[in-house]
Amino acid sequence: MMEINDSSGDDFTLVGFSEYPQAEFILSLFVSGFYAMTLTGNVAIILVSLLDSRLHTPMYFFLRNLSFLDMCFTTCIVPEMLANMWKGSKKISYIGCVVQYSVALALGSTECVLLAVMAVDRYVAVCWPLRYATIMHQQICHLLATMSWLSGFVNSLFQSSLAVVLPLCGHRHVDHFLCEVLVIIKLSCVDTGPTELKMLIARLIILTVPVCIILTSYACIARAVVRMHSAEGRQKAFGTCASHLIVVSLFYGTIMFMYLQPKSNYSQNQGKVFALVYTIVAPTLNPLIYTLRNKDVKRAIRKVVWKDSV
Repeated sequence: MMEINDSSGDDFTLVGFSEYPQAEFILSLFVSGFYAMTLTGNVAIILVSLLDSRLHTPMYFFLRNLSFLDMCFTTCIVPEMLANMWKGSKKISYIGCVVQYSVALALGSTECVLLAVMAVDRYVAVCWPLRYATIMHQQICHLLATMSWLSGFVNSLFQSSLAVVLPLCGHRHVDHFLCEVLVIIKLSCVDTGPTELKMLIARLIILTVPVCIILTSYACIARAVVRMHSAEGRQKAFGTCASHLIVVSLFYGTIMFMYLQPKSNYSQNQGKVFALVYTIVAPTLNPLIYTLRNKDVKRAIRKVVWKDSV
């Protein structure tokens, strides 16, 4: 195939689910509904946690970051996805594709680190309750949040810079509904083995380090809970951690399947389904999980929406 050195002059075609044209329209309605729920749920959490002074705590500060992150992540992907489903052309410009996979990678990486930071926050709350306010003061919370965002964008800059320098061939059909960096590099005319190895190392770092922090934090929490003599104390500790554990399981379960499985076992259709869960469903479920399992948030929502005195 003829090599195109100046790849910026050509568009990509996002194949998506075009092989199932009837199902694609139904899927577009499904995605639209989930996107609306994602925006509504996460905006509600941000506003409620800002308006209710009792939610001005480190836990809800990090939750606001997570909600804002989820909104940005889905907005980076869903509008373009819906436009491609509803219009005749499924084209996306080279620059648009690079921006999409760079921003999506940055936000996904940031969430990896932010979930680990939230686990540390829960560890301090359960294991050091009397020193919680001293340890998790405002400056350290802002520092941890900044570190999460910065590490995510540094990881994206590293991986995206590896991808963008690869020469692309004439074939520009992307078998996905979004520009995903691992799919894009497969269009290269050269051997991508060294590049993929570097990306794998970067993914292992951004995934396994936060996972180790999360597992260590919850191991310490579990040990502290077992030592509690009060059933009420154990129930409270479980309640404060359960929502975060559910979100972590959903997020890491899908992302590890997508990025860490051997290439020989990778099915593109399976990848699309798990990418839907990761990019569309999970950001919608996060506010529901935190709301339904959290009495403080439900009380604050009733107060803000219905002006009830609590």
